[in-house]
Amino acid sequence: MQSADASQELDRTALVYEILVFLSLIVPSMALSFFAIRQGNLSFVLTASATILRDLGLVGLIAFFLWRNREPLGRIGWTLRNQRQEVLLGLGLFVGLFLVSGLVEPLFRAMGLSAPSTPSPRFLTVSGGWEFVLASVLVVVVAVAEETIFRGYLILRFTEIGGNRAVAVLLSSVVFAVGHGYEGTAGVATVGVMGLMLALVYVWRQSLVAPIVMHCVQDFVGIVVLPLLRHR
Repeated sequence: MQSADASQELDRTALVYEILVFLSLIVPSMALSFFAIRQGNLSFVLTASATILRDLGLVGLIAFFLWRNREPLGRIGWTLRNQRQEVLLGLGLFVGLFLVSGLVEPLFRAMGLSAPSTPSPRFLTVSGGWEFVLASVLVVVVAVAEETIFRGYLILRFTEIGGNRAVAVLLSSVVFAVGHGYEGTAGVATVGVMGLMLALVYVWRQSLVAPIVMHCVQDFVGIVVLPLLRHR
């Protein structure tokens, strides 16, 4: 009995070390987003390329953790079950996500939270030609990677360590929001609400497909579609 308890405790301790290592890699870089707006010399190409490489690296690390622990991809929501239905659901739920984000941000600003000093920072501004192609690749990679990280992986590990899925959902949404400091505190709070909505959809569906579609379309509208319309 003592041996079984020790083995279970060792497994939990290993998961704590694993999540601490993972968070130590992502949280500091995400916290720097609060200062990114001051770096006026950052280009979109540099920012997009670095983000793509970072996110692919983090997903690769998660894949290694799962392989080491002999866990199936389904544990973090990577399943193709009812994928057509999940895609359609994600497209439909995007409308709600878009409307809620548009409503809550002005509300947060009215409550005294700050707006970004620059509405459209240079490192997120797409201008012509192949930058739109890079922006499209960025949108897809970020949607897949961030849903894998913040919904699939972090909710799983926070739940396993703390034993409370509601707290895990809240914590993963907070960590997700921290990476959007360049949007001002009102933007960070808005992203936190969006992260919470995506997490609830993931917990409901037990699949990342719908949240990925919602996230992808949301970013595609903001990063690709609106700049294209401005260029016409």
